[in-house]
Amino acid sequence: MGFERRLRAWAVAPLALALFLVTGCESAPDTGAKPTAGARPGAGPGADGASSPVARVCAEPAAGPAQAPAGAVMVDPSVVGDLAAKTEDSPPGTTFWLRPGRHTLESGPYDQVVPKEGDRYLGAPGAVLDGRRTNQYAFGGTARDVTLSHLTVQGFVAPHDEGVVNHDMADGWVIEHTTIQDNSGGGLMAGARQQLRASCLRRNGQYGMNAYKTGDSVRGLVVEGNEVVGNNTDDWERREPGCGCSGGIKFWAVDGADIRGNWVHDNRGAGLWADTNNNDFRIEDNIIEANDGAALIYEISYNAVVRNNTIRRNNWVEGRKAAAEGDDFPYATVYVSESGGEPRIPARTDRIEIYRNVLEDNWNGITLWEDADRFCNSPGNTSTDYCTLLVEDTRRCARPAIADAPLYADCRWKTQRVDIHDNRFVLDASVPGCAAECGRMAVLANQGSAPDWSPYLGGRVAEAVTRQQDNRWHDNAYSGPWSFVAGDTGRTLDPGHWQGAPYRQDTGSTFGPRTGG
Repeated sequence: MGFERRLRAWAVAPLALALFLVTGCESAPDTGAKPTAGARPGAGPGADGASSPVARVCAEPAAGPAQAPAGAVMVDPSVVGDLAAKTEDSPPGTTFWLRPGRHTLESGPYDQVVPKEGDRYLGAPGAVLDGRRTNQYAFGGTARDVTLSHLTVQGFVAPHDEGVVNHDMADGWVIEHTTIQDNSGGGLMAGARQQLRASCLRRNGQYGMNAYKTGDSVRGLVVEGNEVVGNNTDDWERREPGCGCSGGIKFWAVDGADIRGNWVHDNRGAGLWADTNNNDFRIEDNIIEANDGAALIYEISYNAVVRNNTIRRNNWVEGRKAAAEGDDFPYATVYVSESGGEPRIPARTDRIEIYRNVLEDNWNGITLWEDADRFCNSPGNTSTDYCTLLVEDTRRCARPAIADAPLYADCRWKTQRVDIHDNRFVLDASVPGCAAECGRMAVLANQGSAPDWSPYLGGRVAEAVTRQQDNRWHDNAYSGPWSFVAGDTGRTLDPGHWQGAPYRQDTGSTFGPRTGG
């Protein structure tokens, strides 16, 4: 666990034939600037096609209704607490129309709006709900099927690991055409069947969204057409090294998620991070760029499709920092850690499939990693939450029963059945300003060393993840100075050795000019 903790401290840690490169985006976390050229699914890397901007919602938010809908309750910004009071006094299923202006709550830290089932909150043009750095939460409670639309929510101070909107993780909420910005903690929490569409999550202190539900899984999550920019302003990985508690969006125990058509950029730390017992993700048609850390981390999780994404200029800050400190680990832009395809868990795929993506000028490419010392109930893993999906009785994963079949396999999370194909990997190393350390693909593990009774001591896991667990690169297109790490950090291969025995990776792939190396 110690080695993985070091990885987490770094990470705050998809192309043939489907996307067009987007060039020259001059944006910053506080501008909401759009890409100078867009990207959309197409015929393949390098193909010509029309361009269209992606999720440009922060700079150009959609305007809400200028007049109150029929039957709506009008909310007056000049009356402190009017929204919360009228919500309390109205029956379930009420529509509230917030007039233009700055709406506030009463001054207590726990003063908030507590919707009833089926309530709808619509903002007129210029309607803002402001926590004034006083209130912790904007919308809480357990009512289902609440809708927020065309509203700006800002200035709330949720505690660490908590959220401002849907604080209590109620199910069935729809958040659309909404800006959630400049709050502490997470801008938004998630419940089952939640839909986040065409919204701006900007400059929140910890996460744009923290997809987590206490004591349960978040099922059927949709995140579509949003802009997620400049989050983790409080720099939590620096404040709590190794916490794994920051980034654009963090997913915990989400079962079934569609993450599509979003623009995830300029976040401090990782752009998207699925951490622990996630399953059945589709991450597609996104632009993920200029995040300080990885574009995507998929950790201790199962079964995912990552396709048709443009991923560029990520991991420059964290990758450069690690290299400057002499760390030779291949910190990656797409980082798969103790995660793999698992046919026993129902999903739309039984693999992790990474295909038809363009990765351009990132700090490193894709790393598949498995920590030999990280397994269920090992001394470094104190949380049984890590052990719930495949092990019915986690007590049997402790010394000495872990060595007994079949639990020998089920007591650890395998990086297995990962299929990486038909992607385009482009690197001009002069763009990030690096040498050999930023053009690597990797599949590796550490030498198992602890505890002394572990059945995973030595190089068994490294051998398995590299050659025995059906992890494959094939039919990709490379341009630039790429090298490959296999087994452990001390084994770096050129393309010929990577394609040859005993690894036989990247069959059918092509390797272009080695620019910038």
